[in-house]
Amino acid sequence: MTHDLLIAAPVIARRVVFVVPGKPVAKGRPRFVRRGPHVRTYTPEPTERYENLVKMAAREAMRDDEPYVGPVRLIVDIGVPIPASWSEKRQRAAAAGAIGATKKPDADNVVKALKDGMNGVVYGDDGQVVDLWVSKRYATTPGVRIEAIELNLQRA
Repeated sequence: MTHDLLIAAPVIARRVVFVVPGKPVAKGRPRFVRRGPHVRTYTPEPTERYENLVKMAAREAMRDDEPYVGPVRLIVDIGVPIPASWSEKRQRAAAAGAIGATKKPDADNVVKALKDGMNGVVYGDDGQVVDLWVSKRYATTPGVRIEAIELNLQRA
């Protein structure tokens, strides 16, 4: 597969771009609580709050548009906060992109929370995502920029 095929403009049906402000949150593992003979599963509160924030930002960007029904490409730019404990010189280097954001949260776990938050708003189900481009960098203003593109491709 060539890179040209991946970015060909004629395959784009619809596009939406939005920003989720604040520190990115990784999808937390489900928690289990035993109540007598029953076991209840729940999502950790920080994950739930972040997914709701994603959903609100997505709704605002989608306005009255219906969720995408076809295959979707997601382009995700994650901006994590620069540690305040670093020296000014190191903070400037991080802001300039000279230091890779290799610390937590893991990019793939942030994407899981983002995709779950977009379910039913940007697309019907996150299984529609066929292309996923992700970057994680240090940023002076933390947040996540998401570009969701409905591709003009046949559904399986």
